[in-house]
Amino acid sequence: MDRARHRRYRPGLALAVVAAASLGVTALAAPAQAADVNVAKNAGFESDLSNWTCTAGSGSVVTSPVHGGAKALKATPSGQDNAKCSQTVAVKPNSTYTLSSWVQGSYAYLGASGTGTTDVSTWTPGGSSWQQLTTSFKTGASTTSVTIYTHGWYGQSAYYVDDVNVFGPDGGGGSDPVVIPAAPTGLAAGTATSTSVPLSWSPVSNATGYNVYRDGTKVAAVTGASAEVTGLTANTSYSFQVTATNAAGESPKSAAVTAKTATAGDPGGGTVPKHALTGYWQNFNNGATVQKLRDVQSQYDIIAVSFADATTTPGQITFNLDPAVGYANVGDFKADIAAKHAAGKAVVLSVGGEKGTISVNSDASATAFADSAYKLMQEYGFDGVDIDLENGLNSTYMTKALRQLAAKAGGKLVLTMAPQTIDMQSTSGEYFKTALNVKDILTVVNMQYYNSGSMLGCDGKVYSQGSVDFLTALACIQLEGGLDASQVGLGVPASTRGAGSGYVAPSVVNSALDCLARGTSCGSFKPAKTYPGLRGAMTWSTNWDATAGNAWSNAVGPKVHSLP
Repeated sequence: MDRARHRRYRPGLALAVVAAASLGVTALAAPAQAADVNVAKNAGFESDLSNWTCTAGSGSVVTSPVHGGAKALKATPSGQDNAKCSQTVAVKPNSTYTLSSWVQGSYAYLGASGTGTTDVSTWTPGGSSWQQLTTSFKTGASTTSVTIYTHGWYGQSAYYVDDVNVFGPDGGGGSDPVVIPAAPTGLAAGTATSTSVPLSWSPVSNATGYNVYRDGTKVAAVTGASAEVTGLTANTSYSFQVTATNAAGESPKSAAVTAKTATAGDPGGGTVPKHALTGYWQNFNNGATVQKLRDVQSQYDIIAVSFADATTTPGQITFNLDPAVGYANVGDFKADIAAKHAAGKAVVLSVGGEKGTISVNSDASATAFADSAYKLMQEYGFDGVDIDLENGLNSTYMTKALRQLAAKAGGKLVLTMAPQTIDMQSTSGEYFKTALNVKDILTVVNMQYYNSGSMLGCDGKVYSQGSVDFLTALACIQLEGGLDASQVGLGVPASTRGAGSGYVAPSVVNSALDCLARGTSCGSFKPAKTYPGLRGAMTWSTNWDATAGNAWSNAVGPKVHSLP
């Protein structure tokens, strides 16, 4: 660690000297040795006023403003008292010490007395932000203790002090048990929205928190190694830095990273390939492997976050990250979405599920759906939505809602659906009608080929659930009913535990894909033509897939990606 510091020349009382000091004349202090420690105790005032004495009861500890850690000193001059707070520290004779602290307020002084040589002090005329005062002193031949102090000035308002450091040889009193963290490394910006930028960095071992700076101004304090800076202007470049903090103080700033926000109405950055594997990610723990998004197998091209929540406003949706998933904060989750974008994946928010109660059945609820869905896209970086309403939907108003959302999100909107088999038996059904109504903005319909029992195929014959024929003959209804081949995917469970019924081995899924796209590996039903543009396959869920050792995605993913 580079312990080199700067010091100001000691100001006197004469106005001319005060003016010179205000110019910030500095000189390099001698560098401390490798074995040097901070001999000040309770340097960050995290233990209140322990080890410190303040004149006339002038000092107190506050939680805001603070520079590092959770607390700082506030000292208030009154009458003839300049609110001096001091501490005696153990030092080593004939040694050089660097004294520094962060201060805020008018006429805040920092100094050392009883040095045995020349006592020193430095000060600042004041300001509304934190400033660092730094000086140095040398101890005399027989000096074993020195008094360090800070004080304000008569008739001035309160001043604040934090992160006091006296670096030099251990004088026998030991060091502050906590040392200032090193500067964070690895700062990176994820995919920006028009109003936010997700940031992540490498954790610092002895840090208890981090400060985030935007263009030099502190904008956030977080506990984890990631954050999202919000409230930004679209299409604007920003410079970001972070520092690590603990009870001893704040580290130097990290190297800066520059990020530019997206243009307005451009919430995400995910992409969908010609042939795509879709997986639902569980925002809850139901016995399957608990995953963070970063753990989702790389074979998945579209990740559907399950599920959005309803609010008391009809049609309106929100998202609540479940603590059971294990994220330290929402910023970590958003950073994972950004990382998936960087890997070329799309992340959508699934609406509904088996127990979903979201209802869009009026103009007002359609608008509420579109507005809230787009807000979540902007906030989290979702690329779109997945419609998985298993308790019915109104094609008229859901169409209006999706049209309004598309108008807001623009051409990058990823729109997926996961109807049950019964919902796609006829083009007169509300789900099928919705899909056809939004065909020009629809990405893929991944029908659920499970929990249904036997169903009719496009040739009018009944096919048993769990067979190649079941998958191909029911897909044929969609392919011949008006959807483009690129809008059709096969939705199946990832394991026997993923659904009540309908699980098929990955080899059966692959045979159905070959049958539809190439006309090979068919069962008794063979479509009249092939559909080489078939989008791919979907599974419930990435978590159940992981529980089974990712056997499903390891087998089906390569097949999907090798389709013609």
